[in-house]
Amino acid sequence: MCYGTQVRTGDMVLSLQLCGAPPECKWFSMRHSQNIEAEILDGDISTQKVLNGEKLWPLSSKTMVELQMTEASTETNDAKVNQQVRPRILQTMVLNVLFLPSEISLDVDADRDGAVEKSNPRKASWTWGSDGQGAVLLVNCDKDSFFSRTVDGGDVLMLNKADLKDMSHMILRTRGPEKLPVGYHLMLYISSSDSGNVGVFHYNMYLHVLGRQKLFFKARYTGTNELEFFVEGIRFPDEGFNGLVSIKASLLEAQGIPETPIFTDVVTFRVAPLIITPNVLEPEEVYVCSVKDNYLFLKEIKNLVSETNHKIQICFEDVNRGDRWMQDEMEFGYIHAPHKSFPVVLDSPRDGNLKDFPIRKLLGPDFGYVSKFAAQSEVTSLDSFGNLEVSPPVTVQGKKYPLGRILIGSSFPTTTGRRMTRVVRNFLFAQRVQSPIELFSDWLYVGHIDEFLTFVPTSDQKGFRLLLASPATCLRIFYEQKQEGNGDATMFQDWNRDILKQELGLTEEDIIDIPALFKLDKTGKALAFFPNMVNMIVLGKHLGIPKPYGPIIKETCCLEDYIISLLKPLEFSCTFIDDVVSYHKKLGEVHCGTNVRRKPFTFKWWQMEEP
Repeated sequence: MCYGTQVRTGDMVLSLQLCGAPPECKWFSMRHSQNIEAEILDGDISTQKVLNGEKLWPLSSKTMVELQMTEASTETNDAKVNQQVRPRILQTMVLNVLFLPSEISLDVDADRDGAVEKSNPRKASWTWGSDGQGAVLLVNCDKDSFFSRTVDGGDVLMLNKADLKDMSHMILRTRGPEKLPVGYHLMLYISSSDSGNVGVFHYNMYLHVLGRQKLFFKARYTGTNELEFFVEGIRFPDEGFNGLVSIKASLLEAQGIPETPIFTDVVTFRVAPLIITPNVLEPEEVYVCSVKDNYLFLKEIKNLVSETNHKIQICFEDVNRGDRWMQDEMEFGYIHAPHKSFPVVLDSPRDGNLKDFPIRKLLGPDFGYVSKFAAQSEVTSLDSFGNLEVSPPVTVQGKKYPLGRILIGSSFPTTTGRRMTRVVRNFLFAQRVQSPIELFSDWLYVGHIDEFLTFVPTSDQKGFRLLLASPATCLRIFYEQKQEGNGDATMFQDWNRDILKQELGLTEEDIIDIPALFKLDKTGKALAFFPNMVNMIVLGKHLGIPKPYGPIIKETCCLEDYIISLLKPLEFSCTFIDDVVSYHKKLGEVHCGTNVRRKPFTFKWWQMEEP
């Protein structure tokens, strides 16, 4: 009797050709164990007959029998096939060849419901949208253990179970015999290009099995079992890394070199992006510095925060070392997966005296940290995060941006000048979900976009207003002609106005002009002539606005009166904060000297249409 084998994914098929029987044999019969299915191929079934209750098939050189096991063997010789040809010649085949597992499945939360499902057919790819599939991975950028020197991700230690909760669950399921035969083994592995992007821990042993310098792991096979693993992201999407990582599990046959994969299962993760929060989201905590000359400013900020029932964290001089520009040092955002979300602080490359605050005072359990480093020769004022804002959610020409769009200041498109350093711009663009817009801010001496714009939340259908600094509005209030030296500033603002209307889908009704005046220094850069009111702190409906010290008419400042009347219909409460000595004269205002951590969006970023 002749036979050959064919291997399929997940099972094995054995094809037998009935040749070699004596010439006088014209019929054959067959019996088999219950865990075997048999099909007669190429036989002439029209002449099939029954003899003594037993089915007989005609025997020819073309007759083939295909055998397949319905479940894996649990012990040797538990599956047999008996074949008998007439006259009575009995041949018995013991199907010991079908010993391999009937199931090997590498499983993740591919449907994004927070639980690992079994054998999701779309787990190997990643798609966007409300019906998208593919698992999500968080960068393990918090610090759950007191003993960790920096963020948890990327090391080879598993110090506590809290660290596991930041990771994505992955299960390797097997079903089959108690052990594999000699020459076969089960292996998890990643590509060398992914080794710096992902780490994998074996739960039972708290063992780091995949990641840097570990491309494969020989998994222990114990028959029908579930091996638990936890997967961490090490790196955010960035230049050269699109955020996708794949992990494979293979059953390998070591009969030759190289080893041959008999079966392979693949899962794909996308690393969750860093999402930066805009002013329109609800505040959670305010951050401000205490320095030797800002006592009155600090007192007014604390009063405002107290009125709004939010938390405040004050950074004292032992940490800030005289650096008061809290907004410039860092930006707040968060990361989100179906199983978990936590805030993350993005540390700017400006590296002023406040540089230790984010990592010393913020990084901790469920509070992440990420920094972008650049050569100090490349860093300019535009790399401070007063030059980074986020719009509210918008729809532009039918395209939805449910997480808003990042705004950064740059040089004029047709000129050379200061730009945000490449490493930061590349990082922001690589997150994809908040498609950045570059505006012209290099006309300003400091060069930050928070000097001429901010967003405030409203309760109407639009949900927000854009506040723009407007010299023309200020001059109208003063009943004066446009002064020489402010023409360029107005032109630049108009150019940004058009870009914002185009890229955010805004109309003039969505924009509120805030009185402001600028003066040009000897280099041709603009400075705020008086405290710049658009540079405010936004705490819901409560606005902390730089006190402008405009002309006093009927015992009140006409500029303050104008702002109050302008914003009152939108139900805003305006508090004017004196920052002249402690901030304005040092080329900043209220927004520059404060920072706000906000609640995340309720929208799940993976439900976006592909950016």
